[in-house]
Amino acid sequence: MLEMILSLFLMTKAAPASNYASVTDTLRRIVQENPTNAQWIDIGPSDSGQMISGLKIGNGEIADLIVATHHGNEYGSTAVALGAAEAFARNPIPGHTVYVIPVLNISGYNSRNRYERTSSGTVDPNRDYPGPCVNGASHRSKATKALAEFLENAKIVSSATLHTHWPAVLYPWGFSTRDTKTEYDSTFIGLSKDAVVESGYEVGNSKELLYAADGAFEDYAYWKHGVWSLLFEMGTTHSPSQNQMKQMIEVNVPGLRRFFENAPKQRALNHAFTGKCDKSSRQREHLE
Repeated sequence: MLEMILSLFLMTKAAPASNYASVTDTLRRIVQENPTNAQWIDIGPSDSGQMISGLKIGNGEIADLIVATHHGNEYGSTAVALGAAEAFARNPIPGHTVYVIPVLNISGYNSRNRYERTSSGTVDPNRDYPGPCVNGASHRSKATKALAEFLENAKIVSSATLHTHWPAVLYPWGFSTRDTKTEYDSTFIGLSKDAVVESGYEVGNSKELLYAADGAFEDYAYWKHGVWSLLFEMGTTHSPSQNQMKQMIEVNVPGLRRFFENAPKQRALNHAFTGKCDKSSRQREHLE
């Protein structure tokens, strides 16, 4: 199956319109090969008119989430999500149910574009969530609204958001503030170190190690619900080769599993942001 996952990315480069269809075909094959452990899910329609689909894997009481491709050009994250879905479907985590959503930004994925086309115009989905330092409207994208509702309804305890191309595993806070510490920094640091055993990626606070990003899902999940939320920035390019994608899958899937296994079994209790917003603390975002 890993070879099939990697080959679909080579095929879809030549036929962009079929990109998301190839992803859903792969999800169907995983369900067919693992009918006891994997079930199909839909979380809602996107602005493209297509359904945002994924898998429910396992049947444990603790609910975890992997979501990839907020940014449509980061197809390496899609490959890792599919690799994780395959691995977990073959060998579920005891006591856990893991939900995997490989593509959130469907229109961006089909066109290999970071941004999503919505009825409100072009949106960066990973700047479209509410937060303590967010100015302006949120959930202009149907996809981010659907994911936020799913996060609440499925009672997600831990989440991993997959991106490229800055090799690091990052934890909150990551928005425009100088008050970046949470009550659970030691827990987040330990979980991040668990996640990078194979990859050797850097570990750090999102804002201090990367850049300030207001309206990102990673901060929203922790701030709103106390979800143990990590951001996986994988690889060194937005356009990985087949070998690079294989390596990304091999070093990150074990880390994802270990993160979920070792995370607290309940959401964080004290997850409110009590600091001050400071837009002057923003750094240049590495969007290229």
